[in-house]
Parts: sequence; structure tokens; C-alpha cells
Amino acid sequence: MGLRRHRSTPEAGDAIENTVRRARKPLTAARAKRMIGVGKAVAPLLAPYALAAAAVARTRWDAYRAARLGVEPGQLAAYSGPGGALHARLSRIAEALDRLESGAEARGTDAARRFAVEIRPRLADLAVAVRAAEQMPAPRRRTAYRSIGAELDRLEIALLNHLGVGG
Repeated sequence: MGLRRHRSTPEAGDAIENTVRRARKPLTAARAKRMIGVGKAVAPLLAPYALAAAAVARTRWDAYRAARLGVEPGQLAAYSGPGGALHARLSRIAEALDRLESGAEARGTDAARRFAVEIRPRLADLAVAVRAAEQMPAPRRRTAYRSIGAELDRLEIALLNHLGVGG
């Protein structure tokens, strides 16, 4: 069964032409007044919906950004700025080291605790490096962030190995 195409009637073609012609009409004072009047009537009706939609969009955007950084949406402001993602990674590693040091993890051996104690000064140095890189020109900042990110990758792999997750 094939699709049947309806031929447009002359009246339909005229209606389309009239609509196009009306859209091309110059803006006159009477048309402007009419549009303003319609806007005054419609705006109060649509404003609450527009505000609610904007609030939902903002909440979803914040949740998306927080998920990308691996933090709670309430903590998002603490990790804003160019080095925010690196600061978030540093804080997550520090939290994992706290748990490793306290022995809360099943693999909290003496070697793991020593690792946590040895890594803390390195994390502090990396945090200082991130803050210093935030003041650099963009090309140097990107290079510094890449090297800091690579160092964080190495620390995370070592941490996962001490937690018994890594290979």
C-alpha cells in the first residue's frame, strides 16, 4: 500500500501565500500596539512557567556538573574555576586516604597506612600547584594542569592498588 499524496487545493495555496505576505508586512504603529497588547496579556501567564523551567534547567545543569566532578551538588561552589576539577580530584583522594589511614577499609594494612602518610605531603604540593597554575596564562595553565592530572592519575592507581581494586 503506497502513500497517497494529496494535491493542494488552490485555496490552500492562497492561504499559504497570504500568511507569507502577512509575515512580510512592515511593522506599523497599529501592529506594534497590537503585539504589545498581546504581550502584556500573555507575559503574566507564561512568566511563572518560564521561571520554573529555568530553575529546573539550572538544577539539572548543576547536578550534571557535580556528577562530572564527582562531588555533591551542594559542594559545587567549592570546586568552581579553572582548577575546580583538579581540586575535586585532590579532595576525593584525600578522603580515600583518610579512610585508608583509619583502617576503615578491609585492606587497611600497615603498608597502606604508610602509603597514606607518605602521599599526604604530595597532595598538599599538588594543591598548591593547582592554585599557582590558576594564575598562569592559559597555555601555561593547560600544560600545568595536564602534568598535575598525570600525577593524580599515578596517585589514584597506587591508591587503588592499596585498596585492592587495581590490577
